[in-house]
Amino acid sequence: MPAAARLPGGEAEDGAAGGREPHEDDAAGGRGQDGGLDAARAGVFEALGDPVRRRLLELLVAGEQPAGALVSALQVRVRITQPAVSQHLKVLREAGLVRVRAEGTRRLYSVDDAGTAAARAWLARFEDTFAQPLDALATELARGRRERRRAAPRAGTGEADTAAG
Repeated sequence: MPAAARLPGGEAEDGAAGGREPHEDDAAGGRGQDGGLDAARAGVFEALGDPVRRRLLELLVAGEQPAGALVSALQVRVRITQPAVSQHLKVLREAGLVRVRAEGTRRLYSVDDAGTAAARAWLARFEDTFAQPLDALATELARGRRERRRAAPRAGTGEADTAAG
């Protein structure tokens, strides 16, 4: 069996964590003390933790695609086999992020909106956390632009000539 392909950054194509020991949160589905992340959502984020699976989702955003097309698209960027892609698609299916339908002998994959909606709902809790600092950043950027405009010499007023001479 060939060695797993490596992605930029050294991660294996199969998402293996380099022999990482299981963590106590793994068995709890990624839930913390407050139970904030249920097992289903934890599975979604675990599936998204792998760069190959994220790339598969990016490819599927364009619409339903056969497995062969997904393999070909991935092979442009990463050395990966068809069975490895099938395993990644299985993880995405089990996490509820991708659905599959049979058409003859082909399997067509597409994004499952219900799975992505669950991830969006969980992440929505953090929108307010980022909103205020981002608003403050926008205010500071606008203030800096205003100050630069005020400090810049105006064309046609002679200010540039006296400043240079």
